[in-house]
Amino acid sequence: MVEDNKDLHSVENLKGVGPKISQSLKSLGITYIQDAMFHLPFRYEDRTVLTPIGEASYEKSVLIQGEIVKSTVVFRGRRMLFTEIYDGTGRITMRMFNFAMAQHKALKEGLMVRCYGSVTPGPNGKQMIHPQYQIFNKSEDLEVDNSLTPVYPTTSGLQQGRIRKVIKDSIDYCDNHNLLKETSSASMDSGFNNLWENLKFIHHPPAHIDIQTLIEGQHPAQRALIKEELVAHMLCAGILKNELEGRSGPAMEKITNTQNKFTSSLAFKLTNAQKRTWNEIRSDMTGKTPMRRLLQGDVGSGKTLVGALSALHAHENGWQTAFMCPTEILAEQHHLSLTEWFSPHDLKIELLTGSTNSSNRKEIVTKLQTGEINILVGTHALFQEDVIFNRLGLTVIDEQHRFGVHQRFSMLEKGGTKQLSPHQLIMTATPIPRTLAMTVYGSLETSIIDELPPGRKPVETSARPNSMRKKVIKRIEEVCLTGQRVYWVCTLIEDSEELEAQSAEELFKEISESLPNIDVGLVHGRLKKKAKDQVIKKFREGKIQLLVCTTVIEVGVDVPEATLMIIENPERLGLSQLHQLRGRVGRKADSDSHCLLLYKEPLTALAEERIRTMQKTNDGFEIAEKDLELRGAGDIFGVRQSGLMDLKIANPIRDSDLLEEAQNEAIIIAKDNDSFAKVIVRRWIGDRADYSES
Repeated sequence: MVEDNKDLHSVENLKGVGPKISQSLKSLGITYIQDAMFHLPFRYEDRTVLTPIGEASYEKSVLIQGEIVKSTVVFRGRRMLFTEIYDGTGRITMRMFNFAMAQHKALKEGLMVRCYGSVTPGPNGKQMIHPQYQIFNKSEDLEVDNSLTPVYPTTSGLQQGRIRKVIKDSIDYCDNHNLLKETSSASMDSGFNNLWENLKFIHHPPAHIDIQTLIEGQHPAQRALIKEELVAHMLCAGILKNELEGRSGPAMEKITNTQNKFTSSLAFKLTNAQKRTWNEIRSDMTGKTPMRRLLQGDVGSGKTLVGALSALHAHENGWQTAFMCPTEILAEQHHLSLTEWFSPHDLKIELLTGSTNSSNRKEIVTKLQTGEINILVGTHALFQEDVIFNRLGLTVIDEQHRFGVHQRFSMLEKGGTKQLSPHQLIMTATPIPRTLAMTVYGSLETSIIDELPPGRKPVETSARPNSMRKKVIKRIEEVCLTGQRVYWVCTLIEDSEELEAQSAEELFKEISESLPNIDVGLVHGRLKKKAKDQVIKKFREGKIQLLVCTTVIEVGVDVPEATLMIIENPERLGLSQLHQLRGRVGRKADSDSHCLLLYKEPLTALAEERIRTMQKTNDGFEIAEKDLELRGAGDIFGVRQSGLMDLKIANPIRDSDLLEEAQNEAIIIAKDNDSFAKVIVRRWIGDRADYSES
């Protein structure tokens, strides 16, 4: 699956990329310089024009520059840095919450500063919160960019400026070493011969290009790369599937009374849909062909219990189970549920995540190899090389769309052999239309849980403008004082964990001050695991009545006593994500639950339609279809935003007209040019054997 290593050049060949930066890049899938070329922007910023401060509009990102007239550190509940900038047409304040004193010292009065960011109303007029900025002297003539500025997917400790430099240096390196410029008869026939020019264009589109065309993914350079990426994913699924063909599955023919004892011990009865899907799965597992089954079911439909029954069946037949989750919160929740359910049945269940300390991890890895652990629940940590099972018979992957196709296949090799492959059950609450199935899942049998547990009432959803905020906060106080629990979800349009954390902290401060009689907690992605666990534990126990949180709670936090959710700025989220969030309430039978969408006016027509859909239905399948319909061509985030696939540029919904063409080309390439097929897969998907903790 990997090109010859002599043709691959490490990113450490680039100036300024040492072991630390290299490790951060690796977590983004960038090990070699060629990988950097395929780390594509997900949007662009227009920094080609300087906007006078007096003409800068609110809620719009602009490039401004002016003289620093004042820079002070103030304390308003927390330390903040205010830098006032004047350009002759108006004033604006650069506001920072997280800063070093060296930054304060550098922002000296009399120097010039150029900032790019979103203009919002502040206590002293116009402000930019944590903009990107550059300080220079009045005597300097700072040039304005002549191309659109790319914005790349990033990770903790790796700023946009650093990634941009790595990619710029990678382009120069490839130019100097004649990389990615090879052609072959297959590449010429398939229209892949302009790869190099298309990549350079995508990383630095000239300023005169219509940005709307780029947003819609309709530029010819984008279309060519989109098709090649779709071909790569189809080839990957095909190559991996071929590698597994001919293998046998562990025949789990033994059926004991333990399963009946287990279901009888539960405080609830299985729904007919759960029974039906479990029978389909059990039938697969008793056969000698490896099961490849997709279990679809709406939020709260009971997929985890069906997954648990599958793991119990594997155990009864002498096999281990790997239970994969995309987040630590979800992994911890599953570990808790499985431990509670199986404690009377003598199953040994362990949890392995990136946060597991080294001594515990060593013990778990050892016991896994000796067969003392029956079910291992974990995150990406399960991909690591030293995690080896004694007899892996089943892999259960929850919310599989958050893992790449190649990652899913890699789990089949954990403890398997060239002759034997574990059964695989993939669970998702995201309904996938047939047009996406070929790129997301490949060929899988499908089971659907199409009913909710009895007594589970649908969540009532309503919407209110932000102008009613004080009334909403008052209503929350009344709900909390009755002993119920409430989520308040804070969302940001920018894909920045740091900014989202700041926004949540501000909201936490506001609500804590407004509701002094209520215990308020805070959870966001930048909290350390121990602190996050403590807050969620207190919320579960009722010691915290109101949890202010980011979308980190979308998957995994299960508190049945939570009956009200406020989602702030719902206009910034897609329908599927709103539905996933709403699924955190309404989890207790015979309890009325509510979801309030607190939106900012004015709403776009698209946002109004999303909110209407949320109020109209609780049906996840109907919502998913509407989401795909509404998202359309104008959303450059597309499938990536909803988490369906780890795609760099393609959006199978927007680019559905290319799917059939890409599939035909993938078939021809796989048949006629196996070496070129592997080159394409390596470019777009990387080395499937390398799964480090992310």
